[in-house]
Amino acid sequence: MIESAVAVKGLTKVFPIPFRRTKLVALRDLNLEVAPGQVYGLLGPNGSGKSTALKIILGLVAATAGTSKIFGRDSREVRSREAVGFLPENPYFYKYLTGQETLRFYGKLCGLRGQKLKARTNELLDLVRLQDARNRRLGGYSKGMLQRIGLAQSLIQEPKLVVLDEPTAGVDPAGSREIRDLILDLKRRGITVLLSSHLLAQVQEICDRVGILAHGILVREGRVHDLLAIENQTELILENASPEVLAQISALLDKSSTHLIEQRRPQTTLERVFLDATHPSEKNENRK
Repeated sequence: MIESAVAVKGLTKVFPIPFRRTKLVALRDLNLEVAPGQVYGLLGPNGSGKSTALKIILGLVAATAGTSKIFGRDSREVRSREAVGFLPENPYFYKYLTGQETLRFYGKLCGLRGQKLKARTNELLDLVRLQDARNRRLGGYSKGMLQRIGLAQSLIQEPKLVVLDEPTAGVDPAGSREIRDLILDLKRRGITVLLSSHLLAQVQEICDRVGILAHGILVREGRVHDLLAIENQTELILENASPEVLAQISALLDKSSTHLIEQRRPQTTLERVFLDATHPSEKNENRK
């Protein structure tokens, strides 16, 4: 049996509100599982509980109830984070350091030294395509370059799981495309990626599975292909089909030279799935 990269069961987080004698339920009975090597997208509107869930998984925030494990280890254990890299939504960097110095700094924090640290720094600068800017101070980096150096620092200790909180926030389309390509490269290397994002079209491109949160509750979850499929409809893609065959397709398909290239459900968009899951009242209004 293959062990899950991330396993969350019954996760609940309640924040007390001082002076009001009330409580805010940020997460309610969350269950999700991320398989090794997958790219998993955690989606939801602002305040849905995405960041809270990621922080609990990383052991940065204590859960009120439930469990969270990383490769079988409780998230509250420091050892569980040995195989994890993390890029927060708004990372802070020392702007007076160069790109190379930044990676060496984080590498030393992770216990790397000498030739191994030098080789790893060069490897990551190549991976995120910042070799030409290795000696430039971070104060002169663009937003996209800062996100890429942040992604590089999250990989410094060769993690098996990378957690990315809004990795393309504030990045222009070209920079966003570069980060997308980097995430796909991580997948090809067998690294598990857990990310939250508002760029639904990009999530649709790179994620294997997604979970959609609304008001702290997981309202939809599954493979991207399955979530996008429109129920009760089927598409037939035909080759060399004559008008006569199209008119009598049901009767003639097995008897003609027409080739059935593909049979599938027509697809909607992840944006439509997201809106239907998080704003069900709007969906019902559109049906009237």
